Amino acid sequence: MGFLKQDAPTVDDFEAWSKGTRSEKIVPMARHWAEVGFGTPVVLHLFYVVKILAYAGLGLLLTALTTPGLGGLGQIGDWWTEPIVLEKVVLFTMLFEVVGLGCGFGPLNNRFFPPMGSILYWLRPRTIRLPPWPGRVPLTAGDTRTWLDVAAYAGLLVMLVVALCSGGTGPVDGLDTTVGILPTWQIAVVVGLLAACGLRDKSIFLGARGEVYGSLAVAFLLSGADILVAAKLVFLMIWIGAAVSKLNRHFPFVISTMMSNNPVLRPKWLKRKFFTDFPTDLTPSSLSRAVAHVATAIELLVPIVLFFSHGGWPTTIAATIMVCFHLGILASIPMGVPLEWNVFMIFGVLFLFVGHADVGLRDMHSPWPLLLFAVLATVVAVGNLAPRKVSFLPGMRYYAGNWDTSLWCIKPSASAKIDEHVVAIASMPAAQMERYYGSPETAALYLYMGYAFRSFNTHGRAMFTLAHRAMAGENEADYVLTDGERITSTAIGWNFGDGHMCNEQLIAALQERCGFEPGEVRVVLLDAQPIQSQTQRYRLVDAATGEFEHGYVRVADMATSQPWDDAIPVHVGEEP
Repeated sequence: MGFLKQDAPTVDDFEAWSKGTRSEKIVPMARHWAEVGFGTPVVLHLFYVVKILAYAGLGLLLTALTTPGLGGLGQIGDWWTEPIVLEKVVLFTMLFEVVGLGCGFGPLNNRFFPPMGSILYWLRPRTIRLPPWPGRVPLTAGDTRTWLDVAAYAGLLVMLVVALCSGGTGPVDGLDTTVGILPTWQIAVVVGLLAACGLRDKSIFLGARGEVYGSLAVAFLLSGADILVAAKLVFLMIWIGAAVSKLNRHFPFVISTMMSNNPVLRPKWLKRKFFTDFPTDLTPSSLSRAVAHVATAIELLVPIVLFFSHGGWPTTIAATIMVCFHLGILASIPMGVPLEWNVFMIFGVLFLFVGHADVGLRDMHSPWPLLLFAVLATVVAVGNLAPRKVSFLPGMRYYAGNWDTSLWCIKPSASAKIDEHVVAIASMPAAQMERYYGSPETAALYLYMGYAFRSFNTHGRAMFTLAHRAMAGENEADYVLTDGERITSTAIGWNFGDGHMCNEQLIAALQERCGFEPGEVRVVLLDAQPIQSQTQRYRLVDAATGEFEHGYVRVADMATSQPWDDAIPVHVGEEP
């Protein structure tokens, strides 16, 4: 990696490379990724570091300046454990995320022009919205954003700012505080507006990271010590849910891919250690599997110690481990860039489990904290058992390597229709890449770097295998294969690795606007693996005519293949 220049993949003969099959063209890109990762220049990593510092600094400064009686930054040691500080940090982070500055921001999420969507789309009428249950919840049908949707989203932003600028209520029974907490009505309005926005457009709820900050806001509706107990239970569920979702064959692939792209682990010889036999066998090595197992054990077991230890050396050790755990994720600057979330989780460890270590279940005044925990646990359970029904975010299947995905096979004529008929800020991904990298040749190399990245995850091998079936009867050279995340980024303004955003609902919305001809757009939809099964379901959909094939692939076949393999066994029809 250079400071200003990207460590770009190279091929000896571009013309010869460009004439190869997709599988053949992925091979050098995969080997480059294994040693270098995406090759991001150091200056870009430093940009994200500055963004993290700006998030933390602005949040701290805003809390100190807008909370009467709290004290200045010089007295932070006296007030950092005040409950209102937790409330304001949660709401500030929700605001940071819901305007588009958090997860999914910038070039490391393939967002170039502009580097964010979110607010640019959600304050604009006639953009696409995706209601989660349009046939079940009254007044949510349709897929076009109205002025009512814009007003609700704007109201959420305004209410978050109002709450952040408000003072505390004064002493509260059951809490050790002199400043107090935010007025309950403000929290209730924030929760109500987030729910209303989410029922009209699930992308806003997911973009706000509602499963984290929305759940914590619900905890703030409680009283006394129940607020802190409920907040601790939310954190506990996040960790346990994420750990359980990693009990699969996919997670070691995430580790090897993440370590290749890690800007801290720079030596190529070290990155190669995470693969079985570089350059011929790029499945995860025993080192990757060991790291995966240790990380899963930490995320599953250490938070339980943290929750029940209530101070002393067990709390100190557990808190130190969890801080280091999130720092490790943060230092890798993973694709999708959930950076501020990891900073927030570190803050939560220190605030809740160190600063308020003595508060536990015995301090509850009502069953509401346990009910909130039960609701979150139910969502997580359903998300693991039936992943097509629950997004991987509320399902808390973070970075498990197992989520719904899609691959779109698009003809240039279809891309032109999207540019013409879809109200959007960003252009189609291929056009953005050409503009960013300066030439079609360089853009083509990075397009295949993207394919290589996707194929390092197990589901990528299935998607590129299924792409052949999706384009059957057509000339494959007529199509540009585009990751569903990139389509979502252009069409609705937010994406974070979630196939629930680019399934049949988005296909129908684009078809309504663009009127694709049969064969212009073919889509591979691959469900995540249910925890009780060793298969993943797929559907092949033509945007104009609908689903024309479904079936399943076996996880074992994906986990034993190479990133460039696109001929894994496919089983058409229902499972026996």
